[in-house]
Amino acid sequence: MRVAAGGFAAWTALAGCATSEPPGPAAADPTTAVYAEPPLPDGATTETAPVPAPATTDCGDPTASLRPDGITEGPTLDAIRARGRLIVGLDWGSNLFSFRDPVTGILNGFDVDIAKEIAFDLFGDRERVEYRILNSADRLAALENNLTDIVAKTMTITCDRRQRVTFSTGYYATGQRVLVVHGSGIDGIADLADRSVCVAAGTTSQQRVRTEQPAARLLTVPTWADCLVAMQQGQVDAISTDDSILAGLAAQDPYLEIVGARFSNELYGIGIHKGNDDLVRFVNRTLERIRADGTWNRIYNRWLSVLGPSPGPPPARYED
Repeated sequence: MRVAAGGFAAWTALAGCATSEPPGPAAADPTTAVYAEPPLPDGATTETAPVPAPATTDCGDPTASLRPDGITEGPTLDAIRARGRLIVGLDWGSNLFSFRDPVTGILNGFDVDIAKEIAFDLFGDRERVEYRILNSADRLAALENNLTDIVAKTMTITCDRRQRVTFSTGYYATGQRVLVVHGSGIDGIADLADRSVCVAAGTTSQQRVRTEQPAARLLTVPTWADCLVAMQQGQVDAISTDDSILAGLAAQDPYLEIVGARFSNELYGIGIHKGNDDLVRFVNRTLERIRADGTWNRIYNRWLSVLGPSPGPPPARYED
């Protein structure tokens, strides 16, 4: 009995010690929990006040380029052939135009295929291409510093840009619209006053929103893929750029829709270092070929049929 009593006293003492410890933290109440806001994409900047659109340069018809004239040789072309590959600047976040296949890791898209056709005419091999990944704001500097031979990255031909680089003839015609969440109540550019709008830095789309709707609040990011993330995180009310790019974003999210009419006319060109006229004429020769032999339509149908039936390639415009 003494042993049993002693054991019971020891158990009672231990139980008393156990019950005297402070209780653990209470379970979180999901109705009162506080969640941190997701961070903005790296490199994002917000305009806190309207910024006036920059003055533009008048150069006549900026889309007029150098006539091909059957050129196949020249100092720039010789250097590219000696290197053995064409260096092309583009990005991997413009769905439908240039994007990385999530399964294979290979770059695909409309702009990628256009670049491959130029490589084919240079080497007889569409795979003799080296890609340099660029943000929109880096395109002109990459050409000026000879980091790429060409830039094929949804680049609108403008007089301002032609002061720094040369362009091929236009190879794709498009126009700017607005992308929003279904049921947002936004029906176009007029509804973006006092709304947050995402644009990529260094684009004509950024300038166009400032001109057409100066009361919009702009979130500027490095790539259009960053705009999609910001939209999905509820950090912007809209994205505005060419409807061809918006279609690629909308294809990745069924809750998004393109609204409103086009409020600009854009013509994409292949960017080339100023003074490399032999390369300009050669690229225009390739563009002439793919217009004539049906290649342009085949590339369109492969990547851009979501925009509707092929409108056909834009006609070439030459300055000489």
